[in-house]
Amino acid sequence: MNILFVSAEVDPFAKVGGLADVVGSLPKALRQQGINARVLMPDYGFIDKNRYQARFLTAFEFTRRMGTTRIELFTAEFESVPIYFLRGLPYFGVENGVYAGWDWDIPRFTFFSQAIIAAANVLRDQFGWFPDVVHAHDWHTALVPFLISHERRVDGRWARVGTMYTIHNMAYQGSAAGGWMFEAGIPGREEHPELVRFGLTDNLMAIAIAYSDIITTVSPRYAVEIQYPHQGYGLDTFLRTRMLDLYGILNGIDTDQWNPATDPRIIANYDADTFAEKRIANKRQLQQDSGLPVRDDVPLIGLVSRLVWQKGIDLAIPAVYQVLSETEAQFIALGTGEPELEDQLRRLNDTFHTKARAHVGFNASVAQRIYAGCDIFLMPSRYEPCGVGQMLAMRYGALPLVRETGGLADTVANYDNGAGDQGTGFVFLWETPDAVLGTLRWALQTYHERPQAWRRMQERAMRIDFSWSKSAREYISLYHRAHSRHT
Repeated sequence: MNILFVSAEVDPFAKVGGLADVVGSLPKALRQQGINARVLMPDYGFIDKNRYQARFLTAFEFTRRMGTTRIELFTAEFESVPIYFLRGLPYFGVENGVYAGWDWDIPRFTFFSQAIIAAANVLRDQFGWFPDVVHAHDWHTALVPFLISHERRVDGRWARVGTMYTIHNMAYQGSAAGGWMFEAGIPGREEHPELVRFGLTDNLMAIAIAYSDIITTVSPRYAVEIQYPHQGYGLDTFLRTRMLDLYGILNGIDTDQWNPATDPRIIANYDADTFAEKRIANKRQLQQDSGLPVRDDVPLIGLVSRLVWQKGIDLAIPAVYQVLSETEAQFIALGTGEPELEDQLRRLNDTFHTKARAHVGFNASVAQRIYAGCDIFLMPSRYEPCGVGQMLAMRYGALPLVRETGGLADTVANYDNGAGDQGTGFVFLWETPDAVLGTLRWALQTYHERPQAWRRMQERAMRIDFSWSKSAREYISLYHRAHSRHT
């Protein structure tokens, strides 16, 4: 099958969050299983096309209600996956960031969605490649399934093309976009009775939910959670009208890139058979690099996160304060985000200067070393559609401490306190600092009093297969289902 991914973010070219990780790695896994997956993304001004040996492919004129835009397509191959970069000034080609704010992003990505249809026609007519299924992601490309539904009526070549839409984060929907869609000449949505009934004709994510053949999200638990008000963000009732076409597929990670046995960014390489002897060198190096006392006997708590409300950082900081006040423990954090949370981490750093280090900003090498060196990985998210941090931590032998939500609940098995020698981490439920504190105390007690059980948990965690291969097979099955609806 031919699958065209369309996305605002693709790792390593443009990355803000987990969306980029998925679109940067899932096509590679699909191609390894015989699927001709390709990716179409905006050509942001900051992308160094020379670095990726991207070449000019073609150019064409694209006309819509607002006028005519010259579109240029560039292409590169990255890890065996063909990538297409779409440039169209002033929307894409000169900006310095992926996102620029609602009042500019809505028209930019409306243009991108319309241009995707035109670009697919050019790929078909000039280069003989055309998708069987178009796979759109998040609100930025949410108009694509709707536009394809209209193309099917006027162009028979689109009649056999299926659509899939993946929700990565229900909180960001592209709402109140009606004025921009009218200006761009997007057809009206009044034909869809459910969109009209729920008053959602101007909500981009709702439009994708209404018109996609198959809807997916990034973990089985999250697929259930978004059908209820707490995490549905106003779309839960509407989403339940499509529940028979909604599937949760757990994200994977690139296990070639994230491999403690070969990772060049850590001091000592190891695997599930050798971590007990070799991993400690990474902890010592992390302590030394951070200016903390180098001590094997002190449990080291790590945090790598965007510093935003969703990630529950405000729940964690009071708990970490208390733990550092009452016990011998160390804490290293890496992240950037809301200024207030950044300041709270700095104050924690200043208060416990011999026990804590806060790195405000982001550095991929430091993140890698935290995964490889910490004992406990703190991830207290209020909601987490899938989450990558907890999988990377387990891959590197750090035991995650997480809230029971979304993909965290799907990937971390709670320690059974020795009853059956089960578990790969520590899990709490309530969204309170006390819940984090109680679970941290439990984890620290286990670390000190049950070292052999701790080692067995580490080994179990490291042996879990978080690769994309299983998830890719699930996607392939759904691609066939989406395509079969139009054959």
